[in-house]
Formats: sequence, structure tokens, C-alpha cells
Amino acid sequence: MTGTAPLSAVAEAALVAHRRRLRRRALIFLALALAGIAAFVVDLGTGPSTLTALDVVRGLLFPDTLGRAAAVIVFDVRLPQAVMAILVGTALALAGAEMQTVLNNPMASPFTLGLSAAATFGAALAIVLGFALPGVPATWSIPVNAFVFAFGSAMLLQSLGRLRRSGDSLVLFGIALFFTFNALVAITQFVASEQALQQLVFWTMGSLSRATREKVTILALVIACVVPFSFRAAWTLTALRLGTERAQSLGIDIARLRMLSLMRLSLLTGAAVAYVGVIAFVGLVGPHIARLLIGEDHRFFLPASALCGAVLMSLASVASKAAVPGIVLPIGLITSLVGVPIFITLVLTRRGH
Repeated sequence: MTGTAPLSAVAEAALVAHRRRLRRRALIFLALALAGIAAFVVDLGTGPSTLTALDVVRGLLFPDTLGRAAAVIVFDVRLPQAVMAILVGTALALAGAEMQTVLNNPMASPFTLGLSAAATFGAALAIVLGFALPGVPATWSIPVNAFVFAFGSAMLLQSLGRLRRSGDSLVLFGIALFFTFNALVAITQFVASEQALQQLVFWTMGSLSRATREKVTILALVIACVVPFSFRAAWTLTALRLGTERAQSLGIDIARLRMLSLMRLSLLTGAAVAYVGVIAFVGLVGPHIARLLIGEDHRFFLPASALCGAVLMSLASVASKAAVPGIVLPIGLITSLVGVPIFITLVLTRRGH
């Protein structure tokens, strides 16, 4: 009896601590969800026109109260762009979270490891040289090229990684791809006409202005198809954070896990970048914020990363429209300017801990 009582007390204390962690995580998820909703509403109410957030919400609930011009602004401009910001942030942050885990590198993200650069090169071929895959309509050549090159870059990264089965090798290969595709984009810019160069430069800055209902629907379907497989792999990803040897001792096939994860994140990155252009730091900063708030348990870390990415992109969209009155700045510039100091702060905070 004397040995059982302390054991029971320890088990009860562990259970209380577990319930406390669950309540804390639930509150964090609630706060992130509310922040996302608030940012989405503010994004809807921000723009060059005189429509306020209240006017837009009222128009969404009661479309008959809007005039023809206001209806076009709400349903064809602001709503697709605001939803696209949420979806792109979700896709990039979720891709970054998986990439950082499978490569065991906090600097890993779709932007830093060359997937975004590959997508940019694919778009550059369509914009400057008119290159498109057979059977692809001209209006879809840019997003299709961007997606195909991002996906091909991830598969090439995986193939090179098989030569040296370690996360560090994959990171080095990714950095090499990043500089290679950036050089190819620079060469393409050098031979481009003035009009094509202007279009390509604007595309590389990242913008939500090309968002349409059709593109929003396609990206939402891609996310809906990929997310269940990401969440299903949460246990194996959490085990991988304990170390490669520990994960292998639990029967996890590391090579297969990395391959499937790279396929998922290439789909997410390719689909997101194909429609909005290059968006930096969301896939890098979002997972770091989620990790600081939630921890390494991927059952909670993955959805928290997606929420953080959505909030960051919505706030960036608001900032791109509010920074200069009457002008909408490319959102990629905003994420870069804001992402750098946030990332430096996170690095210093992690070192302090």
C-alpha cells in the first residue's frame, strides 16, 4: 500500500498536467481562430474603395443591399483576395512545418529550399518565352508551369537526397536548387522584352490581385485533399522529432516518410505559388510561431501552423492595402519586410531558451 499511494499520486499529477496542457492548447487554438476571423474581416473592409468592413459583411449577408459596382468590388475583388490570403497562408505554413520536421532543420521552408524559385522559373518561361505544356490553355500556362516546376523541384530534391540519406544533405541540395533556379530566372529576365520583364518582376513580388473564384476553389480543393494525409502522418512526424534512430526503432520508414512529405508540401507550395507568385517567410515564420505556442506534438503543431500562416497572410494583405493610401503594394514585399525582423526575433528567443 505504501508503494501504491505515491504511484497513484504521480499518475494523478501527470493527468492533471496533461489536462492543463490540453486546456492551454484549446485556448491557443481559439485565440488563433478568432485572430484569423478578425484579420479576415478587416481584410474584407480594407481597400482603395470607400466600402467599410461593416458594408462588406452586410453585403455578404444581404447581397440585395449592394449596388452593382459595390457587388463587383465585394464578390469579385475583395472576397476572392481575402479567401486566397487565408488559403495561401495555410498551404505555405503547413508545407513549411512538414519540411522543417522531415529535414530536421529550422531554416527549411518552401522559399529557402528552392521550391518557390523553381516555380518562379516555370512562370518566367511562360511569361517571357511563351513556353507551355502541350494541351494547356494560354491563360493557364503561368500557374501550370509554376506548379509543375515546383513539384519537379521537390521530386529532384528527394532523388538527390537518396544519394545521401540525411536531412542536412537535403537542405544543402535545396540551397543549391535555390541558387540555380534564381540564376536561370535572372538569365530569363536578361533576354526578356520590356513588357514581359515588367510582368515577370510583378509576378515575383507576389500579389493577390489575380485571385478569382475559380483559382480559390482549386487551391481549396488541393488543401482539402492534402491536409488529411498530413494530419494522418502527425504521429510519425512527432516520432521523427525524437531522432532518426528512435523513429527507426519504432518501425518508421524514414525514406518513405520524407518522400510522401515532400510530395505533399510540393503540391501545397506549387498550387499556392502558382496563383499568387513568390511569398517569402510565411512558410518559415508560421511554423516557428506555432512551435513556440504549441510545442512539438504534431497533432496540434500542424493545425496551429496552418492557422498562424493564415493569420500572417491576412494581416499582410491588410498591410499591403493600408501602407500607402490608394495603392495596393505587392503582398510578397510585405511578408519579406515583416518576416525578417520576426524571424530574427524568433532566432534570438530560441537561443535565449
